[in-house]
Parts: sequence; C-alpha cells; structure tokens
Amino acid sequence: MPEAKVDALKRLSYIEGHLSGIRKMLEEDKYCVDVLKQTYAVRRAIEKMESILLEGHLQTCVVAGIKEGREDEVVGELTDLYLLANR
Repeated sequence: MPEAKVDALKRLSYIEGHLSGIRKMLEEDKYCVDVLKQTYAVRRAIEKMESILLEGHLQTCVVAGIKEGREDEVVGELTDLYLLANR
C-alpha cells in the first residue's frame, strides 16, 4: 500500500474520531468556543489529508498520465481540483 494512502487512512480515522467527539460535545452542550476550536482542528486535519492525497496523485497518477500521452486529461483534472479548492 502506498505511503500516502496509509497516511491518509490514519488521518481519516483521526478525523472520524474527532467528529464523534464534537458530536458528543454538542450533545452535552459544551461551550461553543471549545466546540469551534475542535471544528477548526478537524478542518486543518482534512486540509492536511487533502495535501497528502494530492501530493501522492501528482507523484504517481499525473506522471503516469503524462507518460501515457493523456496530458489534456490530466491537466483538466488538475484544473477541476484547483477550481473546487478555491470556491
């Protein structure tokens, strides 16, 4: 299993656990600022997971796609990702 996938799966488990904790905090009427601090931590964890996945994609799938002559398709996918990330 590629290292990026292993790392992303570990981070996803962390994120899932963190989200469960946030749900519990809300159910227990914890202080809003404390809950928001946790949601910000989850957002940062998701962004880190996304960067790991993107880096893995760039180093593997993008390189393979270019070598296979699918430059237009690869650039189109990357453009779509860029647009999604900047909405």
